[in-house]
Amino acid sequence: MTKYNLRFRQSLSMLLIAFLAAGNVSGQRLLTLDQAVREALNNSPDIIQARLSLEQSRENLIAQRASLKSNFRLNLQPIQFTRDRRYNEDIGEWIDVQNTVSAGTFSVEQPIIWTDGVISLNNHFGWQDSYSSNSDKTTRGFNNNLSLKLQQPIFTYNRRKLDLKELELAYENSQLNYAVRELAVEKQITQFFYQVYQNQMNLITSREEYANRKQSYEIIKNKVDAGLSPKEELLQAELDMLTSKSTMQNNEVEVENIKDQFKQALGIPLEEEIMVVADISVTPVDVDLNQAINYALQNRMELRQRQIEIEQGQFDIIKTNALNEFRGDIGVEVGLFGMNEKLGNIYEKPTDNQAVNFTLDIPLWDWGEKKAKLKAAEASLKAKEYNLKDEEVNIKLTIRQIYRNLGNLLTQIEIARKNQENAKLTYEINLEKYRNGDLTSMDLNLQQNQLTQAKNNLINAIINYKIELLNMKLQTLYDFETNELITPALEESRIK
Repeated sequence: MTKYNLRFRQSLSMLLIAFLAAGNVSGQRLLTLDQAVREALNNSPDIIQARLSLEQSRENLIAQRASLKSNFRLNLQPIQFTRDRRYNEDIGEWIDVQNTVSAGTFSVEQPIIWTDGVISLNNHFGWQDSYSSNSDKTTRGFNNNLSLKLQQPIFTYNRRKLDLKELELAYENSQLNYAVRELAVEKQITQFFYQVYQNQMNLITSREEYANRKQSYEIIKNKVDAGLSPKEELLQAELDMLTSKSTMQNNEVEVENIKDQFKQALGIPLEEEIMVVADISVTPVDVDLNQAINYALQNRMELRQRQIEIEQGQFDIIKTNALNEFRGDIGVEVGLFGMNEKLGNIYEKPTDNQAVNFTLDIPLWDWGEKKAKLKAAEASLKAKEYNLKDEEVNIKLTIRQIYRNLGNLLTQIEIARKNQENAKLTYEINLEKYRNGDLTSMDLNLQQNQLTQAKNNLINAIINYKIELLNMKLQTLYDFETNELITPALEESRIK
């Protein structure tokens, strides 16, 4: 246990005792830093929004994967009746035609992700009753058309495969964004937590100071009553006591205000009464700068997000390059058609159906539209590549600054600790002088202010060090206190 731990190990109990003495703990919920972070990760508005965005990306990817599986469809036409008069060009006469049809089509469509083609199996079955006044004859019977069809684009990019990859990257990016938001919330809550704690400690210090002022006032009052000190000393002591009381009341207001902001960040009702409790003992942590930079470059999720942006930029170039593109389509279909008045004899005399089609789409002139848009997409990709390099430089810069700050803050803690010890010893000596009449109330007031400031400075120095140490952890995704990597809980991006 270090000298910092020995000095501050009892800070939690001191805080509780101080508030219990003031009667402010009853009905309050005590929050540690870990509890506050967990509360925020469940209820923070920022986290909820990121969670909904993640859910949206997940469901989009699930839907896209489902669309690549076989699609079964049944289309039914229970009854269709038509009667109209038509002109028959073969005989040059108007005839009456009447049709009654009942039919259904069952189809299975299977996308082919490897080629971006579609293979489909279709079966159309129906019954038809037809009458024509030309022959004055009614025809009834069943018919069935079974066909297998392949439609395959050529000379172009695989749109299905690219769409799937884009959604996978979007989902991965949403996961990374969610994890980054969690770390940002942890940092925000930690800063808020220690702000609340600092204000609580300031309030405790101001209450101690007010108690000291009251004690000084009673001492000088007794001296004035005994004729040992002038009345002006009593007036000054009373003014100091009232000023200290005002400071204490102001600190009470500040504590409640910062608590409300903290509760908003936590996502809990403003009416709930809370008090934060913290152990501000400090254990100096050894941080290797080169190791910290390497951890950050390997683990920072922002770098992976920049890489995703580059991949998406490459997809944009592929899409832009396909603008006004030369492309073709191949279609092949084979089928078997049969019809008969009797259902069992429907394929007694079947007919083979075949169809092959090959089409080309040949752009002739686009006035430079494709060329200009392609240059714009390439410029955008270069900008994203530059953003990745700039992100790496910013990460290195930030970690180097944090590293320097950590060493400086440890020095500030040592200085603040010695200042507090000196201020406390000086105040006790001068208080005894004041009791003996060897010191004026003005001089004692100055010593009291110095002691109060020294206490606050030490608390602030320790909190600043702990926040900066947390900042190093979040920047590197490595906990140098426990020597453990921080691995955000990312879902499996390859949803089956």
